[in-house]
Amino acid sequence: MWRYREMLPLIHDENRVSFGEGMTPIISWSNLASRYGLENLMIKDEGINPTGSFKARGLSMAVSKAKELGVKSCVIPTAGNAGGAMSAYCAQAAMKATVVMPKNTPRMFKEECEMYGAELILFDGLIDECGHYAAEIASKTGAFNMSTLKEPYRLEGKKTMGYEIAEQLNWTLPDVIFYPTGGGTGLIGIWKAFHEMIELGWIAPEKLPIMIAVQSSICAPVYDIFNGRDNVKKYSMSVANGLSVPKAFGIDMIINVLNESKGSVATVSEHNILQGVAEIGAAEGMLIAPEGAAIWEALKAMIKEGLVSRKEKIMLLNTGNGFKYMENFPR
Repeated sequence: MWRYREMLPLIHDENRVSFGEGMTPIISWSNLASRYGLENLMIKDEGINPTGSFKARGLSMAVSKAKELGVKSCVIPTAGNAGGAMSAYCAQAAMKATVVMPKNTPRMFKEECEMYGAELILFDGLIDECGHYAAEIASKTGAFNMSTLKEPYRLEGKKTMGYEIAEQLNWTLPDVIFYPTGGGTGLIGIWKAFHEMIELGWIAPEKLPIMIAVQSSICAPVYDIFNGRDNVKKYSMSVANGLSVPKAFGIDMIINVLNESKGSVATVSEHNILQGVAEIGAAEGMLIAPEGAAIWEALKAMIKEGLVSRKEKIMLLNTGNGFKYMENFPR
């Protein structure tokens, strides 16, 4: 991702903390495309990033900038992948890392943080409650709070997905992009990149894609707010850990992206998410994160309802590697 360094807010290259994240492949699921009559289906696979998810982009940028600004200690609330990523990048930057994680997160995510030398704190609650505790730690210890959109740099790293999509498609864009949405930083970042490229004259403003946010039906605050349901609900933890965000701090920015792009929000049942993981694995030989399976299931539903055309240029963003989630999958 650092090929776009001129568009990133790091001043001195010697502060860069990187494991070679970014420029992930865009692949075709030819078997599934044929099965469902899809003429142009593309998947950008973020699961091959260092630490196994798109979180590597945001934390590479954020830890690099923290290093440049003299930060010595960081704390983060996480549903899984962000904690592992911050732990790894802090280790390379010789910073102390503290990770606050829900107790019922799969064991692999917990062990990953500890293997990178982070202090792991398990919390009885979802990520919003972990976020409150992380803020307390930051206040008491002086650690820098890396919470989603509480600092500006994770977004800057994740926006590089948007630059890559355009570059890999020869400076054109898909007609529609499906994105699994928890905290929403990736969705917001991609849209920010598109607008930066319009200002640079690299892409045409009239060619921006429709953005579809996808959530689990048991944790769908963006869906509820987008559809005018503001009353507070009790949400549950999804098998797609990254979708288990009961309150997105950047909800106004997420809604703005959806409105600007004439997009919408889709929800998928837990059963269908697991069904999607199995279908993709058997058809394409790819063990996808459940968040990636959710967007596949959302696409199928929207095709069936006539909301997306089989002829459109469709891109799915798989945000992580499914191997980390094995504990969540039924045997």
